[in-house]
Amino acid sequence: MKITTGIDIIEVERIKEAIDDMGNGFLNRIYTEDEIQYCNKSDIMKYQHFAARFAAKEAVFKAMSKYISGREDALWKDIEILNDESGKPEINVDKLIENINKTADIKLINIDISISHIKEYAVASAVAIFEENLKN
Repeated sequence: MKITTGIDIIEVERIKEAIDDMGNGFLNRIYTEDEIQYCNKSDIMKYQHFAARFAAKEAVFKAMSKYISGREDALWKDIEILNDESGKPEINVDKLIENINKTADIKLINIDISISHIKEYAVASAVAIFEENLKN
């Protein structure tokens, strides 16, 4: 078993400026439609929500970077941060798993995230558990 971690922190203002400057071009490159809908539900805290999801995607990239074939823009949307019924963030990386280096001889078992935000900052951490040496 191999356990990897990733962490990221971002200024909420940076995400707000990117959204203000690039609008839907930025949003549609980084976030899925469900993420955009969720974040836009909260007018007061929408930029914190966008920033937290950005940080979570970065944390996941860092936790899995050794096994991801590339880091093209398309990979941003291959990591989706949603919320379960109780509001806890959960992650969907089904598309990202397709980009795991096929020669890596490894399988993702589980990945967990934690996100938090305040007015100025958003932070996220990711822990990934892999099964190694699958080839006999």
